[in-house]
Amino acid sequence: MVDKEYIRKKHFVDGWSIREISRQCKISRQTVRKMLEDSEVPKYNLTVERPRPVMERWIPVIEQWLREDQRPGVPRKQKHTAVRIHERLKEEFSDEFDAAESTVRMWVRRLRNKRPEAYVPLASDAGELAQVDFGKAAIRINGVMTEISLFVLRLHFSSVIYARAFSTEKLEAFLEGHRHAFEWLGGVPGSVRYDNPKTAVTKILAGPLREEHEMLSSLRAHYLFDSEFCRPGEPHEKGGVENGVGYVRRHVCVPVPEVRHLDEFNMILERWCNTQREKSMLAWMQDKQELRPLPVHPHRCATSHAV
Repeated sequence: MVDKEYIRKKHFVDGWSIREISRQCKISRQTVRKMLEDSEVPKYNLTVERPRPVMERWIPVIEQWLREDQRPGVPRKQKHTAVRIHERLKEEFSDEFDAAESTVRMWVRRLRNKRPEAYVPLASDAGELAQVDFGKAAIRINGVMTEISLFVLRLHFSSVIYARAFSTEKLEAFLEGHRHAFEWLGGVPGSVRYDNPKTAVTKILAGPLREEHEMLSSLRAHYLFDSEFCRPGEPHEKGGVENGVGYVRRHVCVPVPEVRHLDEFNMILERWCNTQREKSMLAWMQDKQELRPLPVHPHRCATSHAV
C-alpha cells in the first residue's frame, strides 16, 4: 500500500509522468495506471498460510540480551556482539536454532539502529498542516443523556476548525471525519498531525516511526496528504487541536444541547464552524489558496472483512 501511496503522490502532487514513474520504480506502465485509477487497499486472498520467518521466535531473546547489556555495571567492552549472540543461540538452543550468522547480524543491526530524535516544528505555512483529534462530549438525544465522540480537525496556519459528532471513535468514523472535513474545507492540507490513535497506528516504534493502519495509507493515497505523529506523552506537539476539542465543547455543548438525533446536532456543529471560519477570513483565504484539490470521488469510508 505504501508503494501505491508513493506512486499516486509522485504523479498527482509532484507531476511525474507515467513513463517517468515506470522507469524510476521499475514497474510496468500498466501497473502504474492501475494504481493511479484506484486508491483502495489491495485485496489478496491467502489460500495457503505463509511460513513464519525463521527469526521470529528468537527476536525476543535477542532483545532481552541487548537490554541486559544496558544495565548499570555491565562493562562497556563486555557487551554482546552479533557474533556472540549467534554463538549463544547455537549453544543454548542447539536442538531448535538453525539460522545463519548473517541473519542474526542483520536482526541485531536492526534492533540496535538508533535514529536521532526528531522535533516537530511549531510553525507552518498556509495550507501546510492540520491537526486531528477525537474527544468526548455529552448531549441529550430525545431527552436521554448520550456520550458522543467529536472528530476535530484544525488548520495550523489560520486556526480554522471543523468538528463532527459520531457515536463511536472506530476506524469508519475516523475515515468519515476526514472526508467531511476535507469536503467542508474544499481542499486537502499538505500534512495531518495525529496523536497515536489505534485507528491510525497499530504499533509505536522508536522516535517518530509508526506501523500505520493500512486504511490510513489508503486514505492518504486517495487524498494525497502526508501524516505526522506526536511522541507518546507529548500532547503539546498538537496542542492546537487538543485545545480545539475543548473549545468546541465549551462553545457548542454548554448548556448541554437537546436534539432529536445526531444528524441534527451535526447541523448545529457545521453552522458554528461556518461562523468561526468567517472570524478568521483573512488567514483562511491564505490557507484555502494553498490546499491541495479534492479528488473527483470521495473516499469509501468503510472496512472490508472476509467471511
